[in-house]
Amino acid sequence: MPSVTHDDAPLLADLMPWSVAPPRLGRAWPAAPDPASLKARWDALMKAEGPDREALFGATRARTPHSAVGQLPGQSSGTGRLARASGPCAEPVRIRTGPFDDQWLIPDHRLIDAARPELWRVADEHQVFAVEQAPSPEGPALLAASVLPMVLPQSRPPAKTPGTKAAPVARPGRVHPLYRRPGGLEPNLTPGLLDLLAERLGHTPAPLDVLAWTVAVAGREPRGVTVPLTADPELWSRGTELGHRMLWLMRRDGERPKLPGGRRPYVRAPLPPFPAEPRYDREEETLHLDEGRISPVPPAARDFEVGGVRVLDQWFAARITRPEPGTLEAVRPTTWPRTWTSDLLELVTVLTLLSELRSEREGLALRSAPVTTADLREAGVLPPPASARTPASVLTHEEEGPEGQFTLL
Repeated sequence: MPSVTHDDAPLLADLMPWSVAPPRLGRAWPAAPDPASLKARWDALMKAEGPDREALFGATRARTPHSAVGQLPGQSSGTGRLARASGPCAEPVRIRTGPFDDQWLIPDHRLIDAARPELWRVADEHQVFAVEQAPSPEGPALLAASVLPMVLPQSRPPAKTPGTKAAPVARPGRVHPLYRRPGGLEPNLTPGLLDLLAERLGHTPAPLDVLAWTVAVAGREPRGVTVPLTADPELWSRGTELGHRMLWLMRRDGERPKLPGGRRPYVRAPLPPFPAEPRYDREEETLHLDEGRISPVPPAARDFEVGGVRVLDQWFAARITRPEPGTLEAVRPTTWPRTWTSDLLELVTVLTLLSELRSEREGLALRSAPVTTADLREAGVLPPPASARTPASVLTHEEEGPEGQFTLL
């Protein structure tokens, strides 16, 4: 998805200074497209003892069943060493595991190699996470999510399957929360930016308006993700209106998007119990899942890429790649759940609608009244202060540390 840029556009890293590397799980089994599988995996782990539990867990340098870690902020999982843990699974929570792919996670710090607690502390119903994407000729430079993005290990087929490779995965870049504190408080915008925009535009934009504009115009250059700014009120209005529509489609946490009648994707032939790799008929605009059929699926939705990877390909790979037997990851539905079909139809709708906004993005000519990096420096908005690049101190209560010890940070 080509972006609109100009020669002196400021960097996203300067406009939204606080950013964090995405949380990294380290093992695949604590995340899944359905929550029931996660509870079954946890139960299987709890039934195993000693070396069997260690083998199922999947130790890394960062985590073993003997690691001592504190509680994940905002969650109620245990803090005793996992090697001797018992009891029920923590209630799974939604996460974003790939572009437009919301899955479920066991929110237990003992299972996550790099949880980024500072992100969990500000994750609430007000938060929006802007996530940088890998360079791609066609894909967007920036996506947004209402739930935490997470880097999962690349799923691999069983070792006994010759000639097979792991499916390509679009991995997220740095995460820029819109707010530095819970409750939608203290926007993660370089100090003075809102005041300067108010002076140039004639009104004070809301933080979410700034993010909407950013999503609409962000582009990627060798120096990083750039965000062209404008002092033209009419252009700003067009850009933010477009960006809000994009945010609505990316976040997928409100009213479900729909295409007009006749263009809505439907299941034309029932899906099999568990389909193999899908096949796409471009002329018929049909997605074949063995004997099952879904249509219409426009080519623009089928070809939609993020980070050089087709979104639909990555979505399917997360559900149809067969893990190594005997692993916790192999505990999964034996038949294709109805909810996955509903998710697939919605994903096709989202990708179709986003692709239709591409021409509007390309029509945002930002040569009118640009606000350049030099302008921001002259106004004292850039460079951002060092404190703006670090997390805010948001702890007003104790957090449970390892082995039940409480700490106040």
